Amino acid sequence: MARACPSVSRAGFSLLELLVTLSVAGILLGLAAPVFNGMLLDSQRTVAVNSFVHSIYLARITAATQARTVSICRSIDGETCSNATADWQHGWIVFLNTNRDDPPVRDANERILAVQAAWRGGTITSNRRSYSFRPYQHAVVNGTLVFCDRRGPAQARAIIINTAGRPRIATRDSDNRPLRCPNG
Repeated sequence: MARACPSVSRAGFSLLELLVTLSVAGILLGLAAPVFNGMLLDSQRTVAVNSFVHSIYLARITAATQARTVSICRSIDGETCSNATADWQHGWIVFLNTNRDDPPVRDANERILAVQAAWRGGTITSNRRSYSFRPYQHAVVNGTLVFCDRRGPAQARAIIINTAGRPRIATRDSDNRPLRCPNG
């Protein structure tokens, strides 16, 4: 009597199944990569914008509570103002401007409240060299800062500071025109 051979089950995938699976995964990854890149750029821009907004609020509240002038200026080294030589994306400092000089110059006896490092993801342009907040209302230099990354004006964000020192984030300038970026 002949014995029946037990059926052998194979575990795993055939070569065709593996190739189809890898092809579908490659297509999905290729479609998702630009979306993830956009999300990464959005996140980096948001961090830069929020850092400046935080600096504004710090300057406003310190000026009001300590009855002193507080200035935000561009800074390369995190110690001194670089009013003539740096762009905002190189960083900035917030400090007590006790002698109220304009443009602000941080002296050795003036305390630094915050230091922001460079934003390497894009450019920050402004229509002001610096911003000073005073303890009385309507004594702020208003202005606009525009944050641009490599995607250009369509993805730019602006911080618009009014004369009371209140910031707002916008996708258009204060005259409702499209934002302008140095790279496009």
